[in-house]
Amino acid sequence: MADKVITIIGTAEPGKARTGVMYALNARKHGWLKDVKLFFFGPAEELLLQDQELQQFLREYQTLEGIVVACKFIADRDSISEQVATLGVQVEYVGAMISDLIKDGYIPLVW
Repeated sequence: MADKVITIIGTAEPGKARTGVMYALNARKHGWLKDVKLFFFGPAEELLLQDQELQQFLREYQTLEGIVVACKFIADRDSISEQVATLGVQVEYVGAMISDLIKDGYIPLVW
């Protein structure tokens, strides 16, 4: 049984994005799974800069030693890499990283 997930937040819809981050936060906080990774991708990266509630969930996730990664290609394209990094998010190329995690048994949950 799989007990590791990659939570990928890609939506620009605030409600969906908050739901995905809240799941990642609670799964980590309550030990529902062995490991939970959190990635922001595409339109969600811009949303993260604008949505205060989403940022609060992000900070709570980070206090639980959760590492958060955003797609560098998208962030650079949209000229927001530095802003995203100021939130404590690692801005990195994520294609190979996500692929390697899937190969290692992580299940992607995409919001």
